[in-house]
Amino acid sequence: MWMYLGLLAALFLGLHNLCKKHAVQGNEAFPVLLGTLLAGFLFIIPFYIGSIFYPEATKEIGFYIEEIPLSTHGFIFIKSMIMAASWILAYQALKHLPLTIVTPIRSAGPFFTLIGAMIIYKEMPNSYQWIGFFLIILSVILYSRIGKTEGIIFKSNKWIFAIIGATFLGASSGLYDKFLVQNLLLNPQTLQFWFCFYTILILLVILSITWFPYAHKRREFKYRWSIPAVGILLQTADYFYFKALQDPEALIMLLSAIKRSQLIIAVVIGGWIFKEKNKRKKLVPLAGILIGVFLILYS
Repeated sequence: MWMYLGLLAALFLGLHNLCKKHAVQGNEAFPVLLGTLLAGFLFIIPFYIGSIFYPEATKEIGFYIEEIPLSTHGFIFIKSMIMAASWILAYQALKHLPLTIVTPIRSAGPFFTLIGAMIIYKEMPNSYQWIGFFLIILSVILYSRIGKTEGIIFKSNKWIFAIIGATFLGASSGLYDKFLVQNLLLNPQTLQFWFCFYTILILLVILSITWFPYAHKRREFKYRWSIPAVGILLQTADYFYFKALQDPEALIMLLSAIKRSQLIIAVVIGGWIFKEKNKRKKLVPLAGILIGVFLILYS
């Protein structure tokens, strides 16, 4: 069941990536990110209110947000810092790079998760899973060669380093999620609510320095329907992802790889919507990544 929940998370993540690309075009990344998080927070805050005033009803529908000790809040705040840094890097890179370059680099996340899962959680892949992971990495390298034809030189483009950093931090957060859900026994909605709350606080501090004081920046901001859509889709994807992690048999290295199937939506549909270059050439490494995910899933 946790694999199917992972595929549902991938579906909503793929739609989330399409909306995110639309939201950041012509906009600064930080206010867009804050807007998406605020929309996601408003989406789940009724469950928090229901948990206070109607606890039995909220428990019955499975969306009760539990009371947690102060130490657990500290652990969630650490996750918020990791993901805030990852999102800031990813949004800035997405603004300056094609979606068909950004998404495949992000697909290397399972490789970082694999290393961490082996070291921290003693998860051991079999031979097919090894082949799948290295096939993903080789496919990303092929994407880098295609990127050069679009004027994107991987060695000297700072946005490439930004998206690689975002990918590494995202993988680290994925490993940390398993600790939060399985060791601290946090349910998905409790983790989502407080994680979103603390991340908004972090972004408000950043924006109070970099954006709010500057009137011309505020005037240049363009509200788009895709901004709240990003937040709602992300909350939905995270819910299915955390539900999958609740299963004691769930392997974080495999769950991370399953989420890469979002590439089908992001690269194929995204490339067509945003009219990006070399879509046919990019189908070759895309196939390599999907085969890698298949080997991991069905090995």
